[in-house]
Amino acid sequence: MDWIRAHAWESWLVLGVVLTTAEMLTLDFTLLMLGLACGVGLVAALVGLPFWVQVIAALVSAVLLLGLLRPSLLRSVHRGEDLEVGPQALIGQSAQALTAVGPGVTGRVKIGGDEWSAIVEHDHLNIPAGSKVEVVAINGAKAVVRPVESAL
Repeated sequence: MDWIRAHAWESWLVLGVVLTTAEMLTLDFTLLMLGLACGVGLVAALVGLPFWVQVIAALVSAVLLLGLLRPSLLRSVHRGEDLEVGPQALIGQSAQALTAVGPGVTGRVKIGGDEWSAIVEHDHLNIPAGSKVEVVAINGAKAVVRPVESAL
């Protein structure tokens, strides 16, 4: 403990760097706020304040950073739409019917650069080859499609 008091600014620096680096594993901004609070303790040590004042300054700044800055950072990071990946990202995409698709007839459509097996959305629809379609769902390995004209 005496070494820490004698080398207070180095201790605050090492602890701050360790916490800030560990933040990269959690991505929750908690450890980052604690690392920034260590920076306040570092500044207090460099100014020459007693060790107990450095600790109180770091604790108060940690509470303030966690309570005030972290929530707004989390909101700004989580703002926006969810990223759709995999087959679910194809829903709403335009496609072209490579073969006829109709009731009881599995056809082929081209979505982007990929070919998919396709079925129609409703049993009364017939989609001729070459028609523009919209993907409304993915059912296993088949795209469920409807003609673009009926997509309102």
